[in-house]
This record gives sequence, C-alpha cells and structure tokens, in this order.
Amino acid sequence: MAINKLIATEFLRDRAVLAISPLLLLGAWTWACHAGLFPEQILVSPQRVYEAGVELWDSGELAMHLEKSLSRLAIGFSIGALVGLAFGVAMGLSKRVEALCGPSFNAIRQVPTIAFIPMLILIFGVEETFKIVVVAKAAFFPIALATLDAVKGVPKQYFEVARVYRLSTAQLVRRIILPATVPPVLTGFRISLGRSWMVLVAAELLAADSGIGQMMEMGRQMFRIDVVMVGVVITGLVGFVLDRGFRSLETRLVRWKLP
Repeated sequence: MAINKLIATEFLRDRAVLAISPLLLLGAWTWACHAGLFPEQILVSPQRVYEAGVELWDSGELAMHLEKSLSRLAIGFSIGALVGLAFGVAMGLSKRVEALCGPSFNAIRQVPTIAFIPMLILIFGVEETFKIVVVAKAAFFPIALATLDAVKGVPKQYFEVARVYRLSTAQLVRRIILPATVPPVLTGFRISLGRSWMVLVAAELLAADSGIGQMMEMGRQMFRIDVVMVGVVITGLVGFVLDRGFRSLETRLVRWKLP
C-alpha cells in the first residue's frame, strides 16, 4: 500500500514538474503582450492565438493542414528509416561497403537538408514527391549513422557464435544484429523523427499548397500573426508528442530486452 502511494506521489510530482516550463513560458508571453514590449503586428496575445486556433479548427482548415503534414511525415519517414536502417547494417557488416560508400555518406550528411531544397524542387517540382523526398533524406542519415555505430559496437563474440551455428546473413541480422542494437537504433529513430518533422514544416513554408508550414506562410502573407503563431504552437506540440511517444516506446522495448 505504501509503495503504491509512493509511486502515485512520484507520478504526480513528475507531471507537475513537466507542466512548470510551459506555464512559465505562457506567463512570460502574456506579460510581454500586456507590457507592450512588442507591437501587435509582431507579438499577439495567447488569447488571440487560442481564438484563431478555434476558428481554424471549426472551419476544418487546421485539421486538413495537419492531416496533410502528418501523412507526408509518415510516408517520408518510413522510407528514409527503412533505407537508413538497411544501409547502416550493410556498412556495419561489410568493410567493402563502408570503404566504398563511407566517404560520400559522411560528406553528404554534413550538408543541411534545407540546402537540398532548391535542387529537389528543380528535380521533383513542388508536388507531394518533393516533400516526401525531403523527409526521407532528413530521416535517412541519422538512422543510418546510429545503426552503423550500433552494429560496430556489437561484441565480436556474437559474430563468433553466428559462425559456429552457420547463420546466414539474413539470420545474423534478424537474430543477432537487430536485437543487440535496439537501444542506440531507437535513439537514432527518435532524433531522426524530430528532425524530419522540423524539415517538413520548413519545406512546406517554402513550397507547398497545404500543410502546417503552408498555413503559417499564408498567415504571414495576410498579416495574420495569430495564424502564424497557431502554426508555431501546433508544430511544437506535434514535435513534443512525437518525441514523448517515441521515448515511451523506447523505454518499453529496452525494458523488454533487459534480462
């Protein structure tokens, strides 16, 4: 009974601590608006942002833009994650593949995804393919790098056991490599998901006819700073939910893996 009470107390305390930072930010935002530190054309009050959000939701516009962005994220991230995972495993297991692809991989991954947007627009235009490719590129490199480092960190004894049992490459990956690299690979997935979401919103700001980024751009063009701030808040909330959700999944999978 005492243990359950202690767990409940710690849970409530953690939730209270989690709420402190957003409340402080909201308070500072409200104070800055009432103090008139910035003109209304630059900084609008939380109340106006809330009202604009309700207006956009009731009209269905916010839901439509959010659905578009999340569908692009899901498709692009899935492609980039799968290719990155396979590429990282291939480089980690084969010195020949690493020697052949490693220099180009390490050079290209240093270039921000945003820098590729003009070239990608020329190649794919501004249709859906462009946004999906941008997200896939943003997801590919962090996951490939995390997988490569994780595979290289697998103890040599594991490979010796695989040779003794004469496991095929597919069996080696499925039975040894993937289970042994769960924690670092999941961390790479989580980091990559956050970056992919940020890059997608930025791409929609530059070239799109729908999505949260495009909603923010239209708000800017119409001098609706409240609409822009709605997009900023939604972007932050979605990113937070994605990160917390993946952290929870990561914790459960790692706990399941532990003896």
